[in-house]
Amino acid sequence: MSSNHFDLVVVGGGPAGYAAALAASSSSLSVGLVERDLLGGTCLHRGCIPAKELLETATVHRTVMHAGEFGVITSAPTLDFSATQNRKRAVIDRLFKGVNQLLQSKEVKVFSGTGRLETGRTVTVQHSDGTEQTLTAESVLLAAGSVPRTIPGFEIDGEIVLTSNEVLDLQALPESAAIVGGGAIGCEFASMLADLGSEITILESMNQLIPGADSDIAKTLKRSFEKRGITSITGVAVSGHSPRTGGTTVHLKDGTDIDVEMVIVCVGRRPFGDHLGLEGTSIEVDESGFVVVDELCRTAEDHVYAIGDLIDTPQLAHVGFAEAMLAVRDILGENPPPIDYPKVPWAIYCHPEVAFAGMTEEQARQAGHDVVVAQHRFAGNARAMIVNESDGIIKVVAERRPDGSSGQLLGVHLVGPWATEQLSQGYLAVNWEATIDEIAEFIQPHPTLSELFGEAVLELAGRALHG
Repeated sequence: MSSNHFDLVVVGGGPAGYAAALAASSSSLSVGLVERDLLGGTCLHRGCIPAKELLETATVHRTVMHAGEFGVITSAPTLDFSATQNRKRAVIDRLFKGVNQLLQSKEVKVFSGTGRLETGRTVTVQHSDGTEQTLTAESVLLAAGSVPRTIPGFEIDGEIVLTSNEVLDLQALPESAAIVGGGAIGCEFASMLADLGSEITILESMNQLIPGADSDIAKTLKRSFEKRGITSITGVAVSGHSPRTGGTTVHLKDGTDIDVEMVIVCVGRRPFGDHLGLEGTSIEVDESGFVVVDELCRTAEDHVYAIGDLIDTPQLAHVGFAEAMLAVRDILGENPPPIDYPKVPWAIYCHPEVAFAGMTEEQARQAGHDVVVAQHRFAGNARAMIVNESDGIIKVVAERRPDGSSGQLLGVHLVGPWATEQLSQGYLAVNWEATIDEIAEFIQPHPTLSELFGEAVLELAGRALHG
């Protein structure tokens, strides 16, 4: 048994954890980082990065399929999925190497093993060979991440029933699949698989795809999916499945049966605090397994923080980054402002892409705002026509002043080409609490997809050019 003392010990080396380690080290704190698997966590190895890599393959395939519309005559593309997986692995390996080099350059001491929190800001690291080390710290930050949620009646076997983990490692694509869950993960997999030739059915228990998105965005996405042959059934519950030769039959609670080759369970992720030993501390855990924290990510244990997927905040890598910097700034005594979670940016990389920040129209009305809305379609945007991606809309939500004019921007919502890249100016405007008149003064370059945001703002300012 050996002992090491640090200013900060971080348990978990995913986006939230390694960001905290880097931020703390950059502020001259000594840092120990404990990781039980691979640095980079779910995002790098079994989430954001591999999923987007496969989605990019789907984009290339779709582009080649439609090349003839541009006068580029090609034969129908065929897919070598092993090459796709090799490229995915190369991208991950390069980023993994970069994370390791960054931590090394910042003199973060990495401990490979499972971290367990003890009282008195002590972390016991159990290594794979059974040996243990004891780390002590002035502060401890827990960033243990999450794992896929499962549902009764669908035991994960990696062949017929899969989670997002297994899908990312497929060596061959299914002819058909039912995706249980129509949130961000489910829609991304549905889009990718459909583009590459699989017949896809999405089964979502809520009344729309991407629960939490603006209803008009969700409706537009569903219509776009339908045009591409993706069946989306919302407001439906599954009761189980019956394996058969060549696949399985999914049973819905309304009595409907759906025959597919594969079932992909995408019902969210649960916090992975199982191994942290929290029961021996004063840290509270809610009924869903999330660690309870205050607005600065502080737990009930003195000088112990929790961030990322371990707490009940949006399970997004960039939110984890923000929470890491928030916690480190609090450790440094900088009195940072809390994160405004309702205004964080969301990005979903299905086709068409979905992105939003701020209140939906429904949320704004429920909050008591008198609301004014502008909605424009990409079908009339020159750049969208040029790139042959004109399906989608932008919706801008603002408050209505007593005199009838448009006031503060409350929310920006997009579904369409490169929506995730277009969101930035809307996100900044929402978080700076800008008014419509202020935003309307900015000039949008032409021809760009972002002109549609400017056009929607001009409409609310009473100065619309094209509508």
